[in-house]
Amino acid sequence: MKEYAKHEKDLIRSYEDKGYTHSYRYENDKLVDSNTGKAYAPEAIYIVAEHRYEGMSNPSDLSILFVIETKDGGKGTLLMGYGPSANLELAEFFKNVPKSNVSNNENLNGN
Repeated sequence: MKEYAKHEKDLIRSYEDKGYTHSYRYENDKLVDSNTGKAYAPEAIYIVAEHRYEGMSNPSDLSILFVIETKDGGKGTLLMGYGPSANLELAEFFKNVPKSNVSNNENLNGN
């Protein structure tokens, strides 16, 4: 198994090289594409990989990198804190993504 990156930023760059260039933010119960302004409900996105990280200096700094494709062809990433720093509304959004829309098909680490 090839480990692409120990740090989120390195892995984001690797996904950008594969065409995942959009970034997303959470706003008004939707994921919003920062490039286009389009908003997506949970059923309009596909999670094609996710990576969990612990902070190098503080293991309680936890994050998840979601690699996302949208029904209309957008491809990008969203980095979400979890654990004590979690945005509970964003976490709930991702829980509402249909299980059929979740895979690990694009995981660069081969997991």
